[in-house]
Amino acid sequence: MSNQAFQKVFTNLTTITKATCTVQAEGISNEEMALVDGMPAQVVKIIDDQVTLQVFSGTSGIFTNSEVVFLGYSPRLKVSDELCGRFFNAYGEPIDGGPIVEGKETEIGGPTVNPVRREQPSELIATGIAGIDLNNTLVSGQKIPFFADPNQPYNQIMADIALRAQVDKIILGGMGMLHDDYLYYKSVFDNAGEMDKIVCFMNTTDDSPVERILIPDMALTAAEYFAVEKNEKVLVLLTDMTLYCDALAIVSNRMDQIPTKDFMPGSLYSDLAKIYEKAVQFPAGGSITILAVTTLSGGDITHAIPDNTGYITEGQLFLRMDTDVSKVIVDPFRSLSRLKQLVIGKKTREDHPQVMNACVRLYSDSANAKTKLENGFDLSDYDKRALDFAKEYSKNILAIDINITVDEMLERCWTLFGKFFGKHEVGIKQELIDKFWKGE
Repeated sequence: MSNQAFQKVFTNLTTITKATCTVQAEGISNEEMALVDGMPAQVVKIIDDQVTLQVFSGTSGIFTNSEVVFLGYSPRLKVSDELCGRFFNAYGEPIDGGPIVEGKETEIGGPTVNPVRREQPSELIATGIAGIDLNNTLVSGQKIPFFADPNQPYNQIMADIALRAQVDKIILGGMGMLHDDYLYYKSVFDNAGEMDKIVCFMNTTDDSPVERILIPDMALTAAEYFAVEKNEKVLVLLTDMTLYCDALAIVSNRMDQIPTKDFMPGSLYSDLAKIYEKAVQFPAGGSITILAVTTLSGGDITHAIPDNTGYITEGQLFLRMDTDVSKVIVDPFRSLSRLKQLVIGKKTREDHPQVMNACVRLYSDSANAKTKLENGFDLSDYDKRALDFAKEYSKNILAIDINITVDEMLERCWTLFGKFFGKHEVGIKQELIDKFWKGE
């Protein structure tokens, strides 16, 4: 062993697997960064003097006499206002051709916020998407996943939300992205002139899958800077958490850990909770809200990844293709925001809760009418009107390409009520009908 500018250098590797290597060393701390033959690595296990490192780019070309240089610190990000408008890789290095960011070096993956420092979430985050704002309203400090099939346009939705959301900063963490998706985000943000409020951390398919593990912590470290130091409302968009979990599984399996359900590591729940529990509303006004895409394999909601995610988060948003109108909508039946009651009717118009409930009930009636139709039963006049209502509700309100304010959503709903139903059929309080009804 030798010391070079406080760095510890070792050359006696004892074990090498596809993603990890083990070296005999002392005085090393957990999660410490290292270079193995010049390749970035991180300590993942220490037993006595046997230190196991995960090598992010894989162990190809590493030998038992390869040089291991321990850097003396865990992964870090320099945080400052210079992060805004920039694209970085999993190590926090610029990938947009711009200069290196100067700022305060901060360790990533720190502890979650002490409950004593947390406030009850109470601020509305409007996205312009009715399936969210009208039916499943987002609240600052909330953590909620988007469950989507891999072929759905979730990157487009994330980019739309980034541009529409009424927040101070957007932090995007992309994991396992196609290079085209990376370029798509870059061009959308550039063209919209919104780069000054957006920070992006990207891992593409060209990069090592194991590097994905760093992306959420990088994104959340940047988010904490703006929320804590600047008291800003920050929305963190993470996509795709399924690929993040796959990267965890790669490392776990190559360390010969016994997998649990669906070949996932036994630590999956705590690994996900460590990320999602960073969502917080601070008393001083800053907040971190987390919206994360979890792609489903064949729509399987029971898979270990969505299953664990559902326990940790405060609801879920479900995307599906509505074949009747050929548009992707946020499914009103399978979506849920557990915190929406904290803001609807309080931070939004008084009729919001009643309109939301009436819409979903009438949409449900249309689903029953559709079942009748498919089974060859005659439809009543009400059934036909419910089906017509559902089509317009999907096309003009629920579709993800509609971008309107919450008040406009409510006005459109009242217009549809008046077009297809009588006042007695919508089940809304008389005082609200007297105030807002748009029909005859």
